[in-house]
Amino acid sequence: MRITEERRSLMVSIVMVLFFFNTRHLQVMSCHLQKTNCTDEDRKLLEFPLNLEYLEAEFFLFGALGFGLDKVAPNLTMGGPSPIGAQKANLDRLTRDIVSQFAWQEVGHLRAIKETVRGFARPLLDLSKKSFAKVMDDAFGRTFLPPFDPYANSLNYLIASYLVPYVGLTGYVGANPKLQCPESRKLVAGLLGVEAGQDAVIRTMLYAKAKHIVHPYGVSVAAFTDRISDLRNKLGKRGVKDEGLVVHKALGAEGEVAGNVLVGDDMSLAFDRTPKEILRIVYGSGSERIPGGFYPKGANGEIAKSYLA
Repeated sequence: MRITEERRSLMVSIVMVLFFFNTRHLQVMSCHLQKTNCTDEDRKLLEFPLNLEYLEAEFFLFGALGFGLDKVAPNLTMGGPSPIGAQKANLDRLTRDIVSQFAWQEVGHLRAIKETVRGFARPLLDLSKKSFAKVMDDAFGRTFLPPFDPYANSLNYLIASYLVPYVGLTGYVGANPKLQCPESRKLVAGLLGVEAGQDAVIRTMLYAKAKHIVHPYGVSVAAFTDRISDLRNKLGKRGVKDEGLVVHKALGAEGEVAGNVLVGDDMSLAFDRTPKEILRIVYGSGSERIPGGFYPKGANGEIAKSYLA
């Protein structure tokens, strides 16, 4: 009888251990599957911003250093074509220092995303003077003579830079609530923080010269930002999600200020954009199905490609 009781006790213990092990094993498998599904669900949203990160990295690297990813991190390009028309800008010491910091930050962003998802090859980017000149002509509804040259001087380069980080950060704001994995949300939050910082620096530097007249166009810096923001709102087709450096006081923070160094909604929260809106803007066509602008052959990744199919 004693042996039977001991065996029974031993069997119960073994069953309990096996039950506990299997339960934990199933939980681990469940978490793994959930993470895998979640990562696959998030993957497209995490890969899509690579299009903008490539653009920012190349524009800032070339602007500050005169060369791009093909020299500093060729592995990150995954064999994608070199950008068209990018060149070193004629920058003063302070601006070059800041832009070089931005450039290396963008390299880090590319690495961070690709450590999380496989990513895709660098798309063909048109960073030529002609490409930026067209944006400015579209923004003002007239042809500038001479054509706007983003690489001519520090002020022109900063105005051109006004085009870049803000679109990306609105995309991160839009993507964040759609992500399922904590790891994905953490990554996007980290990317958003630095992108927002870059945009704030650019806007602050331009705000200090808001009333300065940009030669030879006879237009103030503030007017440039207004027109660029208006164009992005028009192309995005989802209302006002963009504002220049100076607004009517009623539109400023809490209706108390006209200065608009940091752009936000009526509660001073960042605006959001979808991939569709972003493509409409960076293509310059107002359509996610018609490539152009900075992406003459279209952006890469499953989201962008799905609109071109």
